[in-house]
Amino acid sequence: MIITDTATTLRTAPWDDYALVDSGHGRKLERYGDFLVVRPEPQCWWAPKYPDLWDRADAEFDPSNDEDEGRWTFRRRPPEQWALSWRDVSFYGRFTSFRHLAFFPEQAANWQWQREAIAKRPNMRVLNLFGYTGVASLSAAAAGAKVTHVDASKKAIGWARDNAALSGMQDAPIRWICEDARKYVQREVKRGSKYEGIILDPPKYGRGPTGEVWRLFEDLPEMIHLCAQLLSDEAAFLLLNAYAARVSGPALAHLVAEAVGPARGGLIDHGELTLIEDARPPKGQKPSALPPREIGLSFFARWRDA
Repeated sequence: MIITDTATTLRTAPWDDYALVDSGHGRKLERYGDFLVVRPEPQCWWAPKYPDLWDRADAEFDPSNDEDEGRWTFRRRPPEQWALSWRDVSFYGRFTSFRHLAFFPEQAANWQWQREAIAKRPNMRVLNLFGYTGVASLSAAAAGAKVTHVDASKKAIGWARDNAALSGMQDAPIRWICEDARKYVQREVKRGSKYEGIILDPPKYGRGPTGEVWRLFEDLPEMIHLCAQLLSDEAAFLLLNAYAARVSGPALAHLVAEAVGPARGGLIDHGELTLIEDARPPKGQKPSALPPREIGLSFFARWRDA
């Protein structure tokens, strides 16, 4: 097994339905379809390039205790949900109570990576843990995988099914399972189940449907070792992503290496997912002399077979 010598920065550039338009003064200005949205981002220490554009934002998240909890204020009242897409997958944007809009745009770099791995092995079995609203699951299924999607939230599972219907994939080979991810994996290990691909994108903290508690730093080592036991002899990849300030790409890489084991071989790359500003100036704005800034949002480690 080889762990890459240097970390990789995976930059998600704007696409038709999403763009990081500007950033600065502890916030970011994003476009979701036709909506301009302001969200907190403390690491944006610099000044905005287009300060007058921020006053036109349709929605802004006002944090209360920290950057994740708070409430939305609206200049233009949006619908409850509106359709967005990435490549051949469609999904709804929604203003949630935790500052995000029911998907994580920086994950587009990982969606692309897993699609390329799946395309080489049609009908591979993929397990998506903490699957949330299902964009990764739908992307995997669109590439030809048979997907098991697990999330502890009934609401998230409902939204994922809505996204599948919006994508015209309501009959795609996806099993939607509402259950605590750790309990599900423990049972799958006992049953001897196997998968050729595993996506693991856990939160820093979470609760299962019957009060189970998930804490990233306490529970991730056991979870990744359990996941490694589910990899089949023909396994193609294991993708681990984490949103936490005290996590690093190398730390995740060495955890994955220990869990997968040297006998399996393969390659582990690691690094950071970032969003990069749109290089094109917004309509009516003069081009900035500054290069597009980028914002680091999560760390990853990815094992793939040789």
